[in-house]
Amino acid sequence: MNEIEIVAERGAWRGGFEKRVLAGYRAAGCSEPLARALLERAVKGIDGWTVATDGTGWIAVGVSEDNGAVVGRIHDLTVAGGREWAERWCAEHGAERVEVRLTGGPGAFAGYQVRGQNRMKAVAGQPQLPPGLTVRRLTEEEYPAWYAAEEAAYIADIVRAGALTAEQAKEKSDRDFAQHLPQGYLTPGHAFYAMEAEGQVIGTGWVNHGFLPGVTFGFSLEVHEEHRGKGYGRAAMAVGEWATRQGGDEAMMFNVFGGNEVAMGLYDSTGFAVLDEHRFLDLR
Repeated sequence: MNEIEIVAERGAWRGGFEKRVLAGYRAAGCSEPLARALLERAVKGIDGWTVATDGTGWIAVGVSEDNGAVVGRIHDLTVAGGREWAERWCAEHGAERVEVRLTGGPGAFAGYQVRGQNRMKAVAGQPQLPPGLTVRRLTEEEYPAWYAAEEAAYIADIVRAGALTAEQAKEKSDRDFAQHLPQGYLTPGHAFYAMEAEGQVIGTGWVNHGFLPGVTFGFSLEVHEEHRGKGYGRAAMAVGEWATRQGGDEAMMFNVFGGNEVAMGLYDSTGFAVLDEHRFLDLR
C-alpha cells in the first residue's frame, strides 16, 4: 500500500463519495427523493471531515463529542487495508471509540459490533390488520404511563447495544424525546396507538408520518411482555404498515439497536430489509 496522505483539495473525493452513497440507497430500494434526503443526512458536517488518499482510494474521518465521549467516525473507506490508518487517526485525536455507517453489508468492518440498523419496507397499497386485532388511538390520559414505559425501554435498548452507559443512555433519551416530541401527545405528524386483542391492550405503537419523503418512521411497535410469544410481534409489524398508509406514506422505516437478535429475526421474516447499519469499535 502506498503512503496515505491527508489532502486539502477534496473536490474529486466528494463527488465520488456522494455518488456512492446515492447508489447504495438506490440499491436498497429507495425512491430518488428519499435517497437524496438520506444523502443530505449522510453528509451532515462534511466540511469538517479529514480526507486522505494513497493514490488508489479514499479515507474520510472525523471526531466529535457524543454524550460526553469523544467519538471517531470513519465516513468513507475505499483504500484497501486503510481501516487501521483510520482507527489510528481517530485514536490520535482522542477518540474512545470509532463508528461507521454502512450500506450493502459489513465488509471490512465485520469485526465491529452492531450499534443499530435502519430497516425499511415498501408497504402494500391496502394493508389489512390481522384477524382478531383492533387498533385505536392512544388517549391523552394514557399518554404519561406510555411515555414512562417507552423511555425505560429505550434506555434499556441503548445500554444493551453496548455503546453507552446507563447514565449516558438516560441523557440521550431525554434529548431524543424532547427533540421528537416537543409538544408531547399533541406533536404534529405523530400518532400513538393501542393494539387490543381479546379485550386487552396487548401493545402500543408510535409513528411519525412524513418523517422523510414518502416514509413513516416507526419509533415504537411494542408488544407488552406478558403477551409476547403469542404471535403478536408479526401483528405489530402489520399495524405499522397499516399506520403508514393511514398517514399517506408509501414505506415504513425504523431503527433496531444492536444485540436484539430476536427483533432482527422478526424484521427479516416480515420483509423489513436493512437500509443501513451503524457499527462501532471500542478503542480504549
